[in-house]
Amino acid sequence: MKYIDEYRDKDLILKMAGLIKRSARRNYTFMEVCGGHTAAIHRFGIPSLLPENVRLISGPGCPVCVTATDYIDKAIVLAETEGSIIATFGDLMRVPGSESTLEKKRAEGADIRVIFSGLDALGIAEASPDRRVIFPGIGFETTAPGTAITLMQAKEKKLRNFFLLSAHKIMPPAIRAVIKDGMKIDGFICPGHVASITGSDAFDFIPQEHKKACVVTGFEPLDIMQALLMLINQINNEAPKIEIQYTRAVTPGGNGIAQDILGKVFVYCDAEWRGFGIIPSSGLKPGPEFEEFDAEKVFSPAVRQTSRETLCICGEILRGVKTPSDCPVFATACTPLAPEGACMVSNEGACNTFYKYRPHG
Repeated sequence: MKYIDEYRDKDLILKMAGLIKRSARRNYTFMEVCGGHTAAIHRFGIPSLLPENVRLISGPGCPVCVTATDYIDKAIVLAETEGSIIATFGDLMRVPGSESTLEKKRAEGADIRVIFSGLDALGIAEASPDRRVIFPGIGFETTAPGTAITLMQAKEKKLRNFFLLSAHKIMPPAIRAVIKDGMKIDGFICPGHVASITGSDAFDFIPQEHKKACVVTGFEPLDIMQALLMLINQINNEAPKIEIQYTRAVTPGGNGIAQDILGKVFVYCDAEWRGFGIIPSSGLKPGPEFEEFDAEKVFSPAVRQTSRETLCICGEILRGVKTPSDCPVFATACTPLAPEGACMVSNEGACNTFYKYRPHG
C-alpha cells in the first residue's frame, strides 16, 4: 500500500540506520514533542537501530496527558449536575482528577457517554432537547478545527443545550516552555499532523530564536529515521533550520481553510498544562460569537482545590526531564489497567508506550 509499505521497507530503514551511524559524530539529544511519534518510535523499535550517542526523549505532545487535573475535576462537577450529559472521547474516561475519574462517576450513575467526534455530541444534544450536553473538547491544532466546525453547526441549528468544555491547546508555546526549562536538547522532531494545519512556519521560532534543529516529520519508521538523519546533518553543519520531511502532507503555510475556521470560532487564552502549570496564550476557547456554547463561562464549574497524593512523575516525563523508567510506580502500582497518572492512560502517553514496547518488570 502506497505510503505504508514503502515507508516500512526493511532494507531502506537499515540503510538509513547505517547513514545515521556514520553521520553521528558527537552526542545528540532530540525531543519528539508528539505522543504519536513516541508511540511509533517504540512500536517500530527505532531506539534499537540508533547508535548510543543518539538519544530520544518524549515531550508534551499527548493531549490527554497534558490535560490538567483541574479540567477533569470540572468535567466531573458538570457530570454530577442534574440534567447533564457528558459526551466525551474514551481516552479521557480514566484520566485521574483530584478524587475520581469520569469512568468512576459513570459507574456511580452519571450520564457519561463515549463518542468518536464532536458531531456525535451534537447529535446527542439534538436528540435530547431537555438535557444539557457538555462536550469536553481536547487536542491540539489537528483536532481543534473539527470542534470549531461542531460549534459552527450548533450555532447554525440554534441549539441551546450544547456546550463545549475546551481543553484545546496549541503546540508552539509548549515547545517554548520546554526550551525555557533549560534542558539540553539539540533538536526537535515536530508533529506532521499539527503542521499539516499550521504549516511548518509555526515552528520557525525554534531555529530562528533558539538556534536548534527542527524537522517536521511523518509517523512511519522511515519518516522518523530520515528526520533523525536530517537533524544530525543540521547540527553537524551548524545550520539549524526548519525542514519538512513530511512533504506528502505538510507545506510551509499549512491549511488555510482550517486556519480560517479556527480564527472564526476560537480565541487564544492562558491554559494549564500538566507538568508546566499555566502557559500564556497556549489554549483555545470559544470567541465572542460563540460564548453561548462555552461551558466554562456559562456554568463556572467550581472545584475543590485538593491535591491527590501520588508518586506519579507524569509532569516531569512530559517536560522531558525524566523517563517512565524513572517513575517509582511505573509497571507496579501504575499499569494501563490501573493507571496512576495520565501518561499511562492514553495510547500516546510515554508511560503507556514504554509499558507496551519496552522491557520492564
